Amino acid sequence: MITNTEETGTAQATATGEPPKPTSKAGGAKRARHAAPAKGKAKKSPAKVPGRARAQKGAKEERTNKKAEVIAMMKRAKGATPAEIAEVTTWQRHTIRGFVSLLGSKGGLKIESTKNASGERSYRIAK
Repeated sequence: MITNTEETGTAQATATGEPPKPTSKAGGAKRARHAAPAKGKAKKSPAKVPGRARAQKGAKEERTNKKAEVIAMMKRAKGATPAEIAEVTTWQRHTIRGFVSLLGSKGGLKIESTKNASGERSYRIAK
């Protein structure tokens, strides 16, 4: 048998004549990673996507553009509160704040943010 010494990396022969065994785990892991998949395993089906199911059933509802809806709400005279936007779009509050920020910085729109007496914020697109 030939064994590898860890310090020097050289092979030493022994009297048994067995093939050398790898001393590091990396060699074995590399072989296992590139091994062919087992023939007996069944393939997993793709996850069901809610949008696909609706499209396949021929839903009468047309797709809406949430961004356009939010912009239209913000163009109203009183603007739109984050609660109103969340109700229409199902976005979370941090997503709404991020979207409003992007409209102002990269969208080129002038956004006015105000609070009413009860402390509720509203966003409005200035003309």
